[in-house]
Amino acid sequence: MSASPASHPPSTAFEQLAQQLCRAAADLARRGWTPATSSNFSARLDAGCIAITVSGRDKGRLTPADIMLMDDQARALDAQCPSAEARLHAQIYRMLPQTGAVLHTHSQTQTVASLHFAAAGVVRLHGYELVKAIEGLRSHEQDLSLPVFPNSQDMAEIERHVDVWRAQGQPLHAYLIAGHGLYAWGRDITAALRHLEAIDFMLACELELRKLPT
Repeated sequence: MSASPASHPPSTAFEQLAQQLCRAAADLARRGWTPATSSNFSARLDAGCIAITVSGRDKGRLTPADIMLMDDQARALDAQCPSAEARLHAQIYRMLPQTGAVLHTHSQTQTVASLHFAAAGVVRLHGYELVKAIEGLRSHEQDLSLPVFPNSQDMAEIERHVDVWRAQGQPLHAYLIAGHGLYAWGRDITAALRHLEAIDFMLACELELRKLPT
């Protein structure tokens, strides 16, 4: 059963985190990465409490009133409704406890790449200096493998694909959902934004490379 709204009253820490999420969302909206109220963003407030965007809001016009609280099982901690994809955010926080923020966007590059590489099930980014923007990767000689999971209206099905990837011992720094977009995360909102931007750029390079004559 979900906790009551009174369980987590607004706090200064929440207000500050909500403002950070709103600023990040506005920046991503200006880039055109959040069309038609798409995308969702979250950040960890404490061990059992996550701030996340309310469902269906224009991400370029968010205010702290558009940010709500949920626990790490995606159960609402106030009277608002989180994104339908809140379960995917919650899974990342449970799976990777060092995660402080999760950002999901729908840029044109991410969406096209997610469809282009869907059959392969993975995008292997190799030889890029920018791979060092990703936490845990220190050399351009390291590969960044991004799984591409099939889309589904059933979030539990996507969660299962993520679990299978991890069970195979595969590293997981971010992932694409086919025809959908990119999930990226980091130790805080700043790191998650850096990962998102770096991955989008490398995906754009991969798509451009495929236009060149062989």
